[in-house]
Amino acid sequence: MKITWLGHSAFRIEAGEAKILIDPFLTGNPSWDKGWEQISEGVTHVLLTHGHNDHVGDAEAILKKTGAMLVASFEICMFLVGKGVDQNKINPGNTGGTVDCGGFTTTFVQALHSSSFGGEGGQNTYLGNPLGLVLHFPADKTLYHMGDTDIFSDMGLINELHEPKIGLVPIGDRFTMGGAVAALACRRFFKFETVIPCHYASFPIVDQSADKFISGMEGSGTKVLTPKVGEAFEA
Repeated sequence: MKITWLGHSAFRIEAGEAKILIDPFLTGNPSWDKGWEQISEGVTHVLLTHGHNDHVGDAEAILKKTGAMLVASFEICMFLVGKGVDQNKINPGNTGGTVDCGGFTTTFVQALHSSSFGGEGGQNTYLGNPLGLVLHFPADKTLYHMGDTDIFSDMGLINELHEPKIGLVPIGDRFTMGGAVAALACRRFFKFETVIPCHYASFPIVDQSADKFISGMEGSGTKVLTPKVGEAFEA
C-alpha cells in the first residue's frame, strides 16, 4: 500500500487498482501548495469523513473532473449532488454501515466531532454525523482514518471488529484530541503496526509538531511515521 500525506487530514492511498483521496482539502491548505489537479490524476474514489470545509476541500471539483466514486455520509453525498456531482457515482452510508467500493470496502464508524459546511454569509449547512472510515482491502492491510475525533471507549470495539493495522490519527488539539490523548487511544484500544499522525502543523491554532504524540507512543511497539507532505511511502 502506498500512502501520501497531503497535509492536514488529506491523504492519497493506492492499493491494488484503487487510487483513493481522503478528505482532499488542497486549495487553501497551508501545508500544500500544488493544487488539486496533479494529485487527483487517476483517482478512483474520494472518501470524506465529515462536512467541514477543511475536509470536503476540493472534492466537488475532483469528482466532476475524474468521475471518481464519492464515499461519504448520505447528507454529504446529497449536498454534493446538489452542486452537480453525478448521482450515479455516489456511495452513501452512515455509522455502522459497510459499503462495497469495488476492490475494497469502507465501514463508517463513530467519531466525536461535528459536521457542517460553511457557505457565504456565515451560513452553515448541516451534513450529518462525523465519521471515521475503516478500509478493508482483500490483499492489503486494513486502514483506519479516524476523521476528526476525541478519544472514546468504543474504539476498543472498532479494533475488535476490524483489527486495523494502519492508523491515520488526528493529534492537533483544539478541534480534535491532542497528541498525548491520541497516543493513549492508540496504545489502549488498538494494535496498530503503523500510525501516521495528521491534523497538525497546518493552521497556526493547532499544534505545530507531533512531539507529544511521538513521546506518548514510545515503547508501544507501534511504528510512528511522520512523513513529509507530498512524499509517498509504503506501509
